[in-house]
Amino acid sequence: MNDYSLVGAFLVGIMGAGHCIGMCGGLVGALSANIPQTNGSNTLVKQLGYLFSYNSGRIISYTTAGALVGLSTNALGLLFDVDLYLLVLRIIAGLMMMITGLYIAQIWSGVVQIERLGKGLWKLVSPLANRFIPIKSIPQAFIAGGLWGWLPCGLVYSMLTWAVAAGNALDGALIMAAFGLGTLPALLSAGVAASTFSRWVQKSTVKKVSGMLLIAFGIQTLYVAIGQLN
Repeated sequence: MNDYSLVGAFLVGIMGAGHCIGMCGGLVGALSANIPQTNGSNTLVKQLGYLFSYNSGRIISYTTAGALVGLSTNALGLLFDVDLYLLVLRIIAGLMMMITGLYIAQIWSGVVQIERLGKGLWKLVSPLANRFIPIKSIPQAFIAGGLWGWLPCGLVYSMLTWAVAAGNALDGALIMAAFGLGTLPALLSAGVAASTFSRWVQKSTVKKVSGMLLIAFGIQTLYVAIGQLN
């Protein structure tokens, strides 16, 4: 795995803020609004404690998924020529990086269609996740975040293709952790009603520049992979 993968993953998380807020902002806002109040406590500090706990659970679920799909590459590599198999996966990851860039730049929203793939799994997880709403303690927030991290999301699934192409569990986990950390500012700002960051990342110019950077990362990934085929 090269550094571009981690930088690109983090950038997808940062610049996918509009999508993240649309998917999870309502839940995070509800969590923040319903935090149990105690006499003499610092409201903001307590609010951030719950939000960090929830988002830690969510990021760990992303990291776990990345490790699992990265591990699957090793298993499938036993059935195919490993070098060729990884090159094909890297080509797919490069294409997905470009498709995600087109989405963030508001040129083409095809990546959102990928969310349909996770609806079956979410039907199994959502009844359990809903049991933790409203959230009444920090440990409960962590568990809820871990469960809601499996909510169908096109950006998450796009990143999982990068984790598969990473070729092993550790690198797959690192890619998804970088992506999850990138989403953190948007969802923290949604939780504390800080709209400055959200307004900035949703500016058309910022989205287009960010999308073009991801497309450039995708082209670079494709160039290296295709070069290795020769």
